[in-house]
Order: sequence, then C-alpha cells, then structure tokens
Amino acid sequence: MARLKLAALFLACAAPFALAWMAYVFDWASGSTSNYGELIAPRTLSGPPFEALRGKWVLLTVDEAACNARCENKLYIVRQLRRAQGKEMDRVERLWLVAGGPAPRPELLAAIEGTRVATWKDAQLSPEHIYVVDPLGNLMLRFPREPDPARMIKDLQRLLKASRIG
Repeated sequence: MARLKLAALFLACAAPFALAWMAYVFDWASGSTSNYGELIAPRTLSGPPFEALRGKWVLLTVDEAACNARCENKLYIVRQLRRAQGKEMDRVERLWLVAGGPAPRPELLAAIEGTRVATWKDAQLSPEHIYVVDPLGNLMLRFPREPDPARMIKDLQRLLKASRIG
C-alpha cells in the first residue's frame, strides 16, 4: 500500500512535466496570440528623435511630409489611441517621422498638436504601419495597414499595465 501511494505521488508530480514536454514536442499549441499588433524582432532605435523620448512608450508613424488622406488618418488614430489611455496618457508619446520633402502643412500640424515631428529616413520602417517603441527605445510592435483602433487600444492598455517602466 505504501508503494502504491508513493507511485501515485510520483505520477501526480511528474504528470505536469510530462504533459508540458509532450505539448512542446508535438506542438499542441494553437499558435494564436491575444495581441492584435504583430510582435517584431526588437531593434533599438537611436538618434536625436528617439533619445529625447527614452522612458516613454512611443506611437510611431512614418510618412512623407506631403501627407495624403491615409497618412492623416494614421495621425488621427495615433492621437485618439493616446487619448484613450486616460490617466496613463502621459506615459505615451507620439512621433511622426517625415521622410523628406516640403514641410508639413500648418493646418495639419495644428490638428496633431503635441505630436513630435522629426526628419528621419530608415528603409526598414514602412509607411504602411503604425509602430510601438518601448521605453528603452526598442521597436517592438507594428499594427496592420488598416488597423482596428479598438483592438489597438486594448494592446496598448495591456502593454502599459504590464510595464513597470515608462
């Protein structure tokens, strides 16, 4: 009877490890994630526009200075995304990287007041996406071309809640 109890105790302790190993080996995971944005390989961004924003979460857009309707919509979404964070809004900054050309229109700059604008060219940053930069300056998340703002808000809220920095 004692050996039976000992064997049952061993099985009870070993079962979670065995199941975890089997799940890993046989890839039982569904592959789905709870985040809306696509996690990308972290890449540290350095230079004048980013050094000043260290310690803050940054919503980053990249476009030409001659901003079209799609560009204006992205800037509007980023502004609203920051405002939707409520009391956590101060932890989030907005940065619009302008890839050259003439200066942005004054009425556009007035509409996105508070957004930092910098000239910076990086071929790896696509104007198709809105990016998230963590407080350490790492590019880490991007949202799809036609983003769903409600799902973006949830992603950013999750990041802010989990983060002890920024």
